[in-house]
Formats: sequence, structure tokens, C-alpha cells
Amino acid sequence: MSDTLSIEGREDLLARGYSRRNLGRVAAVLGAGLAFKATLRNAHARAMTALPAGQDVTKLVRIGSNECWTGPFPAAAKLGAEAVFHGNRYDPTGNMRTNLIKTFASTENMPEETVMPWGGSSDPLCRTIVTFCSPTRGLVTADPSYEAGWVTAEWLNIPLTKVPLDPQNGYKTDVRAMLKANPNAGVYYICNPNNPTGTVTPLEDITWLVENKPKDAIVLVDEAYIHFSDTPSALSLVREGKDVVVLRTFSKMFAMAGLRLGLSITRPDLHQKMMRYDGENQSYMLPIPAVACGTKSLTMHNDIEARKHEMIAARNMTFAHLQKRGISYIPSDANMFVIDWKRPAAPIKDAFLKEKILIGRSWPVWPNASRITVGSMAEMKAFCAALDRIITA
Repeated sequence: MSDTLSIEGREDLLARGYSRRNLGRVAAVLGAGLAFKATLRNAHARAMTALPAGQDVTKLVRIGSNECWTGPFPAAAKLGAEAVFHGNRYDPTGNMRTNLIKTFASTENMPEETVMPWGGSSDPLCRTIVTFCSPTRGLVTADPSYEAGWVTAEWLNIPLTKVPLDPQNGYKTDVRAMLKANPNAGVYYICNPNNPTGTVTPLEDITWLVENKPKDAIVLVDEAYIHFSDTPSALSLVREGKDVVVLRTFSKMFAMAGLRLGLSITRPDLHQKMMRYDGENQSYMLPIPAVACGTKSLTMHNDIEARKHEMIAARNMTFAHLQKRGISYIPSDANMFVIDWKRPAAPIKDAFLKEKILIGRSWPVWPNASRITVGSMAEMKAFCAALDRIITA
């Protein structure tokens, strides 16, 4: 069995009803980022298998993976590049990790002891499920939503409940339906804004769920896309000491998807429970170029706002074009949206690929829909032009 699981962690898992066979699977989830790897591998495979032989992906308009259309902020990237030359040290200055925590805490008005960094946000996402779910206390999510938690639940045989988005309420996450679907879940997961729809769950709905959930359950709020939105953060609930874990990533607004950096923010006692399986090893295994780049990015408020408005302009232009063509889509508050083609989406994705445009995937519950990432203005104009040729054909 992997040394990832401490004796205390093994005893805890057995006491909560996990089988001994599942202990090794828990170790795989925590030690190898299983759910993130599986999700990324599957998404990559879906994209790459659709490419003709010899197709150079770098020559495509890539609006399928919710990546940012441009690189990290130049001033932040410069510090990240400089850090490469000190990559012989785990922490060249001895306080890079600490400075990241301090900077985020200061920026968001959070106690430093609530902030923990990671190599991306998928580890703490999966770790929250391992920690607070069990074979008798399941995971509840919206459907469609980000699937990493689904992979973890299915791998560990945790009961998984998927609740349809509410079409009568703008396809928002229906927190009351989530609680009704499993009144004794261990984790209620809300991606806010939601992936793939970009729709927002109001903070008052999240607060209602926190106040009405079962004892010891966790509301896990994934705020990967919150910088593109004006919706209030659930960090306020962490400040109030609620049973809430908030996730942040540097992959989206800060354009650091390939650099791997994220944060979890919650009460220290909840973090302590999440860390009992392998100490704090994973939280300290951070790529220093990402830490340098991410720390600087957090302070660049004018650049964040400028990038946000650049995205909104490209998104609004695209929505206006879709409206003109009478094509059904879900209005979004993030850097992605869903189009309902009213027919199978797979052939349409192939048609876009022939136009050298790589759009996003479908979810099983919506096979006639595609997720589209908002790219640059030029990329979205190319998408609209290709759409006109495809739909006319």
C-alpha cells in the first residue's frame, strides 16, 4: 500500500466505511491527482483523436478547453521566468510559499491560516471528497458540471448524485434540489460560475445550502472562473467559519493552466482533516516559477479588470452574432458558454475542425450541445465566420 496514507488516515477511512481495497485507491487519488489526470487525459483524447493525421494543433483556433487566449500577465511572467534560474532550490528565498499565502490573504481580506496552496486546484477538490464523503455519505453535484469529482466518487464507490441544472431559472445550480436529492451527503459541490454553462449560483443560494445541509457536510465551492464574473465570492462564508471549502485556480484569468497552481481556502480544522492522509507534502510540492508568477498576478488588479472586459467584449460580440442567426445558447457570466445545436454536436465539432477551429466537448446529459471557450476577439470572429459557413452548409 502506498506510503501516501498515514496510519491515522487509514484508520479514519476504515472507520468511515471505506473498504481496505479502497485504501490503495485513495492513495492513488491523493498521490497522483487521479481525477484531474483522468479528466485531462479524457478531454485531451477527445480533442486529439478528432484531429486529422499530421494536424498541427498549434495552427488551430483553440476554443475548447477554457484556457485563456493569451499568456500570463507580462510582469508576472517575467518573475516566473527569472525563478527558473533558481530552480535548483525548493524555495529559493525561503518564503515564496509564505508570500503567496500572504498576498492572497491580503488581497481577499482572509486570515492567512485559512489559505493553502497546491499544484493546481484538482488535488484539494478530490481531497475534499475523500475526506468528507464515504460509502454512506455521498457527493452531490449539478449536471452538467466539472467532472473531476465524479471520477473520484466513482473510483472510490462513493454514492454520486447528479442534479439537472434548472432550465426555468437560467440553468443555474438548484441547491434545494441538491439537498432534496441526498439529504445526508458528505459534500455538495458547486462550480461557480458553472463549467460548462458559465451560469452563476447566487451567494444567497449557497448560503441557504450551508445553513440547511446536514451536520458535518461540506459545501465545496469551486471558483475557478470567478474573476470573469461580478458575483460575490463564497470566501465570506469561510470568514464566518462555516463548513465551506473554496477553491481557486490560476489556470483561467491568470492564464497559467500549464504552470499548475491553485489554492484552497477553509477553516484550519477542515484543512487539518484534509491533510491527515499525507501530512502537508502536496501543499509544499509547488513549482517555483508558478509561485512567482501567481503571487505577482494576484496584485495586478488593473490588468485583471482589463482582461475581464476584453473577454466580455468578445463574448458579447459572439452572442450578438448567435442571436442574429437564431442559434440557441445559454447566456454566460464566464469565459465559456454552451450552444444547443438542436442536433448531435459531434458532427458539428468535426465540421469546425475542418475550418481549423477546435471547439469544446459535450456532456452526456446534453449530447446536442457544445461548450465554447471565449477566445480573443479575432478568434471569436473566426468562430462566427466558420459557424456561418457550417450552418449554411
